[in-house]
Amino acid sequence: MIVAERKPLEQIEGMIEGMQKILVAGCGTCVAVCMAGGEKEVEILAAQLRMRAKLKGIQRTVDEITVTRQCDREYLDQLAKYVGQYDAVVSTACGAGVQFLAERYDDKIVLPALNTLFIGVAEGPGQWSQRCMACEDCILDQTGGICPMTICAKNLLNGPCGGTNHGKCEVGDDRDCAWTLIYRKLEKLGRLDYMRKIQPPKDYSVMTKPGRYSHEAYEEAEKKEDKE
Repeated sequence: MIVAERKPLEQIEGMIEGMQKILVAGCGTCVAVCMAGGEKEVEILAAQLRMRAKLKGIQRTVDEITVTRQCDREYLDQLAKYVGQYDAVVSTACGAGVQFLAERYDDKIVLPALNTLFIGVAEGPGQWSQRCMACEDCILDQTGGICPMTICAKNLLNGPCGGTNHGKCEVGDDRDCAWTLIYRKLEKLGRLDYMRKIQPPKDYSVMTKPGRYSHEAYEEAEKKEDKE
């Protein structure tokens, strides 16, 4: 899940300065789960912007709408009959959603209301933690399902370092040493021999940006259509 948090209200107000008609567009998936950009959050942000405008004596219309996802074109198309009516669209999607929305409506100002933080998981009510760096070269099969690129403060592929102390990271006592966690997990699984394997340096050449992926099933279908 992509985790994000809302930008300060003052920063969002600065983005829309001088604009009279604003559409706040929400995203109903990842950012809704982390309570940053779903329908409820969109309603709150729109209400706050209206109230602040009124207090400052600014004539401004702020409307809101939420779609299922802003990272799928089919859902963005649902905004077509609304977007043209506004000076700008304030998106509460992740960075990917904001960019896709701006691409779809390239004649419209699209502004980000959130800061995208990381790919993570829910630890508990209102708590999320990062678990993946999207490095495109996964070694979780070697490390007991624990990612050293993400959990280790130094991103060490072969550890632990000399700073580990009683299972804690030298960065802080509240932070577990990733390689201690890996050791204990491999020990539990009866796979401690993996600790003796030397991981080669990360192949950063595969981390081409921006990334692009096409499922082979669709590629085969396209090739078949081209032949016909």
